[in-house]
Parts: sequence; structure tokens; C-alpha cells
Amino acid sequence: MARVNSPRQPHPPIIATDLRLTLGSGQGAVEILKGIDLIVPHGQTVALLGPSGSGKSSLMAVLCGLERASSGALTVAGQDFSALDEDALARARRGRIGVVLQAFHLLPTMTALENVMTPMELAGIADARDTAQAELAAVGLAHRLSHYPQQLSGGEQQRVAIARALAPRPPLVFADEPTGNLDHATGEAIMDLLFTRRRETGSTLVVITHDPALAARCERVVTLADGLIASDTLG
Repeated sequence: MARVNSPRQPHPPIIATDLRLTLGSGQGAVEILKGIDLIVPHGQTVALLGPSGSGKSSLMAVLCGLERASSGALTVAGQDFSALDEDALARARRGRIGVVLQAFHLLPTMTALENVMTPMELAGIADARDTAQAELAAVGLAHRLSHYPQQLSGGEQQRVAIARALAPRPPLVFADEPTGNLDHATGEAIMDLLFTRRRETGSTLVVITHDPALAARCERVVTLADGLIASDTLG
């Protein structure tokens, strides 16, 4: 059973009850998530571990509001995601959820600064430029603000992605195979940075991975198999 958070923070960032996801319909329907119960307290680092096809990426998509669950209850960062349509989910994600992906997903026509700043401007966050500059400096890229993604190494691009995810100070951050496109040494440095910045900002971090060594860096490891939680252990 997950630890209960303090009375000052009455709503854990993630509360999922009997969460199910079915894709397709009729005879072609495939049940991807088969009843997930998960509570994640504030500030915890959690690994969602499992092989391809276990359901971990689908679970992340539902928890992020990128996919609507077929049934079950889900509250994320104080919002009832179960009751929201796709447009409302998109609005609910802003400022509440940060995402770091394997493929970086930086806009090639924007500088590092613009990649971090623009999403905050679109979300109506004040002082977006100053905040973006400060966050890029915090990940060691103060000297690369005006560089475009193609002018940055893979590790630098992932640092920009981390800055973009954390700059709005979301209570919840997801990292989906964040070292998958990096060599081992660069991947280790990126994970060191991600965990350091998470600790400094106080965000809850959920890492989706198939790598047991990466999962072991988290306080808690939730292992998925065939759309179900097979184990849930605290480090």
C-alpha cells in the first residue's frame, strides 16, 4: 500500500481505481489495461517497469490524459480525468503535467529558449522568457539558448526537453524511456540531472522503462504484466 501524503496536501497526484483501457470494438476489441489500482503520493519517484506489451506506455498515456480510460476512476493533480473530454483533458494537462520523451520532440524551427518558453506562453504563464532562461541555465545550457535542435547533441536536446517539462513547475512529471536514444554515459548523466531537478522542484516523477537498473533508481517500482500490476515494491 502506498504511503499516505501529509494533511497539507490532501490530493495525491495520481489516484487510479480499477482503470481499464480497451482499444477497438466488437470482435476486434483488445483490452490493454485490465483493472489498475494505483496511488502515488506527492514527491515520490516511481518506475513503471515492464517489457513491451505489458501496458506501461498505455498506462502513462491514460495518466497523462493523452488517452481516455474506457472505465474506472482517475484523479490527476486534483482533477477528475474520468469526467473530462479530450479538449478538457488538454486544458487540464497544462501546468499540471510535464513529459520527457525518448525522442525529445523539440520543434526544429525554434531555438532552445523558444522550445521551453513557447508552451508556457501558450498556457498563459507569466514571465515565460525569464523562467525559460533560468530553467535552461539550471540544466547547464545557459550558453545554448539561441541554438536550434539540430545544433545540439542528443544529450543537450534531452536537457532542453527536461527544462521544458519542469519550467512550469508541474506537480507531476512523466519520463518515458528518457535515455532510449542516448549512449550509456550520456543517459546516466541525463538521469542524474532529471532526478536532481525533480528533487529541487519538488515534483512527483514517474519513469516508464523496461530497464531494471533505471527502475532501481526510483523509490518505488511498479511492475506491469499483461495489463495488470504484477508487483508494487518500495525501495
